[in-house]
Amino acid sequence: MDKKSIKKKRMMGYFIEAAQKIIEDEGIKNVTIRKVADLAGYNSATLYNYFQNLNHLLYFASMKYLMYYIYSLPSYVKSTNTASEKLLKVWECFLYNSYNSPDIYNTIFFNEFNTISATMEEYYEIYPEELKIDADELFPMILQDNIYDRNSVLLDDCIKEGLISESDKDEINEMIILIYRGTLVGFMNGDNRQNVPESVKRNIKHIERLIHKK
Repeated sequence: MDKKSIKKKRMMGYFIEAAQKIIEDEGIKNVTIRKVADLAGYNSATLYNYFQNLNHLLYFASMKYLMYYIYSLPSYVKSTNTASEKLLKVWECFLYNSYNSPDIYNTIFFNEFNTISATMEEYYEIYPEELKIDADELFPMILQDNIYDRNSVLLDDCIKEGLISESDKDEINEMIILIYRGTLVGFMNGDNRQNVPESVKRNIKHIERLIHKK
């Protein structure tokens, strides 16, 4: 790696760590370019040399929290035997992590940036010590760049098992994401009628009905 690349990753690291500190202390909604730059010890103009805008910075900063989900996923799916069981367990794990950090997951999956695989790769070049598993062990669906493609991989396996038809896949995919996003927005808005375990259980029941409606 040349000196320019080393400097770039070092500088990005300063700003990412500052953003993560503010997220931990104040929440992601209270992160601003000025706060991050001040905490990192640089001015805002310098930050823009490495990130397109605040959302771009937050996208990188949020990768750390996505890995909490990824690391817990193997324990959820290890006992599954069918494509439908795997899909439901992947979603159960995802929903628990997501609804406990709704603003973070909204930033990752409904942001203007849809480059999860590339961003994750660059993030772990900056923080290799945080990568606790071999990248080859990541499920193919994890490496897709948007939530629709990620779920589509799981639905493809359901098609192979004859559980759903190819013609229904896109509609089922869209409905699953709508169910998820609707609940996510509720948590983001502080809807105190919702709690995580009940919401996960309800969402999983809806998803199960969709993939077994044939």
